[in-house]
Amino acid sequence: MTSAFRGPDAPDVEEIRKCVHCGICLPTCPTYRVLGEEMDSPRGRIYLMRAAAEGRVELSETFRRHLDLCLGCRACETACPSGVRFGSLLEATRAQLRRHGPPPKHRLLEAFAFSLFPEPARLGAALAAFRLYRASGLRALVRAIGVLRLAPTLAAMDALLDEVPRAGPLPELVPARGRVRGRAGLLTGCVQRQLYPQVNRDTARLLAIAGYEVVIPTGQGCCGALELHAGLVDAYSARARTLAASFPSDLDFVVTNAAGCGSAMKEYGNRLPELAPFAGRVRDVIEVLAGAELPLGRLDLTVTYHDACHLAHGQRVRQEPRELLRRIPGLKLVELGDSDLCCGSAGVYNLLEPGIADELLELKIARIAETGARLVAAANPGCLLQIASGCRQRGLDVTLVHPVELLARAVDAHTS
Repeated sequence: MTSAFRGPDAPDVEEIRKCVHCGICLPTCPTYRVLGEEMDSPRGRIYLMRAAAEGRVELSETFRRHLDLCLGCRACETACPSGVRFGSLLEATRAQLRRHGPPPKHRLLEAFAFSLFPEPARLGAALAAFRLYRASGLRALVRAIGVLRLAPTLAAMDALLDEVPRAGPLPELVPARGRVRGRAGLLTGCVQRQLYPQVNRDTARLLAIAGYEVVIPTGQGCCGALELHAGLVDAYSARARTLAASFPSDLDFVVTNAAGCGSAMKEYGNRLPELAPFAGRVRDVIEVLAGAELPLGRLDLTVTYHDACHLAHGQRVRQEPRELLRRIPGLKLVELGDSDLCCGSAGVYNLLEPGIADELLELKIARIAETGARLVAAANPGCLLQIASGCRQRGLDVTLVHPVELLARAVDAHTS
């Protein structure tokens, strides 16, 4: 039988065959938790991949649908005793599906999303228009007459945004304070720079306090993570090469504060061997600060921590954020049940599949409410947006913050 996959970038059959179908991954899979369907679990999807590789099924719309419903959270990789690299199999399979075009259900929405979110200038202009839409009272009117109920995707987009800050430029160079430990480049990101500019400012300041000269290239663009997860590998590769070229070659680290970006950048070398040296220097800001001495003052706060999927499962950074937060005098860290269960954001998944995303968000919000914490820390802008939206809609008085924001507050408390 002839494989349904074509070309040198087909999913690795040996990797597929590593799966022993034990089922340990099933309880960790968000879509299996919500849908309870075998083919919407990692084991079921790998079964489909193997059947396609062996020519027993075609890349049909049914096949595509089961793959599309995956959030790509990679929780199954953490659970898997056989070490199956499900993320790479998913990306390769989606790239094969892309040869037949985008999913018909999402064709227009995907065209919109991929022309906006990976383009910081366009995203900034769109958010400026949103500020006007909100300030004019038009948003309140649209909500009052219930128009959005007819369009779940537009309703999901509207619910995600509340106040949108004005993002100012960062300096190209932030000098190190005290003893110089090295040079670090800072990825400003797309959504991060527009919706959470304070996270980038705090990241640069903390790195400088930790002894790093911080280089912030003004011409940097998107890392390509959204395209990679959607199977648009040519667009991803082009963005990866452009981004890597925008950073000087003499950096000790290239620092990210967005889990999805960091995970994609650390894996540049897997697809593009010439970028392996760049990928080897990529670190999440949490990893860098975990090895630094910071002057931290007292914060009398109760905080819980949500594990962003691509930090916990993609980068395997789990304990460092907790250890850093516990260093802050007075801060009480309460563990969150199902802390590494996806919140439903997953890039643009919450726009493409708002129903499933909202069910996952309900599970997350219920767990947060159990902690009694008034602050939730999360190290990814998509998680911050999604969980904050869920808390607002359910009347939960909780503030979302990136861990570096709490560290920056503690530094201010020490110096005041």
